[in-house]
Amino acid sequence: MKAKINLITIWTNDIDKMKNFYNQVLGFRIENDLGNYVEFENDGVRFAICMRDVMYVYSSEYRKESFGQGFELAFPCEDPKDVDESFKKLISKGATSIHEPQDMPWNQRTALFADPDGNIHEIFAEIK
Repeated sequence: MKAKINLITIWTNDIDKMKNFYNQVLGFRIENDLGNYVEFENDGVRFAICMRDVMYVYSSEYRKESFGQGFELAFPCEDPKDVDESFKKLISKGATSIHEPQDMPWNQRTALFADPDGNIHEIFAEIK
């Protein structure tokens, strides 16, 4: 195995809601829509969402309730002002606000929002 991430898949029980969020709210263009699996156009790492029940026949582990924040997607912004503007835009389009933009001790301006399944994600910019 090579230590490299090639694909990120978010498992969901509501593919339509998640597809609309990542397409309409975050702006990812749909590359492949198979109904229960949707892959988005993305430079670098492939990015997809998939119905959790697709994997039920392969492993009972997918039936277990998930808990806690297992991952975070972080989206870069041009500058700190772009973090503020992008956050307002995301919230107005239906993202759930987790924390408003603020300067962090590691020299980034960040804001957190959640997708329809409650996964928390970040937008950020370096503070220069």
